[in-house]
Amino acid sequence: MTEVRVVVVDDQALVRVGLCGIVATGDGLTVVGEAADGLAAVDVVTRLVPDVVLMDIRMPVLDGIEATRRITAATASRVLILTTFDLDEYVYGALRAGASGFLLKDAPPEDLHAAIRVIAAGDALLAPGVTRRLIATFAALSAASMDPAPVDPAPVPPAPRPAPDPLGGLTDRERQVLALVAEGLTNAEIGLRLHITAGTAKTHVARLLHKLDARDRIQLVIVAHRAGLAP
Repeated sequence: MTEVRVVVVDDQALVRVGLCGIVATGDGLTVVGEAADGLAAVDVVTRLVPDVVLMDIRMPVLDGIEATRRITAATASRVLILTTFDLDEYVYGALRAGASGFLLKDAPPEDLHAAIRVIAAGDALLAPGVTRRLIATFAALSAASMDPAPVDPAPVPPAPRPAPDPLGGLTDRERQVLALVAEGLTNAEIGLRLHITAGTAKTHVARLLHKLDARDRIQLVIVAHRAGLAP
């Protein structure tokens, strides 16, 4: 089993020690560093470049969202946010910052182990109950934030141009796969739905990531919602 190197970030010492202990009990998981605030996290991760960073959000000096933004911009490390379900606004910010997954803080140890492995493998993960409502709302907020500011109308407005199709470069099959990714299906589940192998589904997802210039499956879900492809 390939070793997964982890850095744990939390401002509460007891929580941080507990998380380190839980991670260390997982097969193939190794804690290589820890930090008590976002600024220290950026320094530790930049030096050690772990596979996965367990990131708290509300911390002194530098919060977890800005720390995530700096980490994902400067390294290949992937960030798993530890959150609580009632703090959706923080999750939106972490999505924008490039986080690859979210897990509730009350998740059992085996779920934490599985989440770390999923993130390390290059997939994205959202805690059950967060996925569709949160992503759909985030997509709407992101689209609204990208709208241009209102301006005074010109005396003779130019003829409207049709908006480019953000999915114009995709095949019909890739559109099908993207829609199923947006539903939260795994590669195996996509394969069953489309009567293809899990390996073929994985290949389609990889092509989607490349064509849409997406970091991971979370960004694919966002693209699907912005394009109106997801329910």
